[in-house]
Amino acid sequence: MSKFAIIIAICVLLIACGQPSSKGKTIAMGSAANGLMVTVENSDGVLKGDRNRFTITFSDSTGNPVDVGAAAVNFHMPAMGTMPTMNDAATLTTTDTPGVYEGAVKLQMSGEWRMQIIYEGNAGKGRASFPIVAQ
Repeated sequence: MSKFAIIIAICVLLIACGQPSSKGKTIAMGSAANGLMVTVENSDGVLKGDRNRFTITFSDSTGNPVDVGAAAVNFHMPAMGTMPTMNDAATLTTTDTPGVYEGAVKLQMSGEWRMQIIYEGNAGKGRASFPIVAQ
């Protein structure tokens, strides 16, 4: 097999493996302690009042992911009228990329939630909080 044929075969293989073209659509983004940025994304760019999957990325000022160690996410909705306060904890798992976590949560209902993120590890201890509207 010629070198040209080998190069073509490798290119076809890489394309067939289907590497993602983007990370997803941003749901929320903001600053956290220790100069870090937090970005929350999923394929739709929205959360729903039901089951949701999302990605959280902690990054430095240059946009590079930063391993923050242990992280947790809670979705909080304050009491309104006769409706009690709601707290829905998300499940986070690490990925092959340090500083990037996959999350899953089942929100009890649509409406305005506060996404509360805490972390502690080599990057220090910190927290972030964003308003999120679940559709």
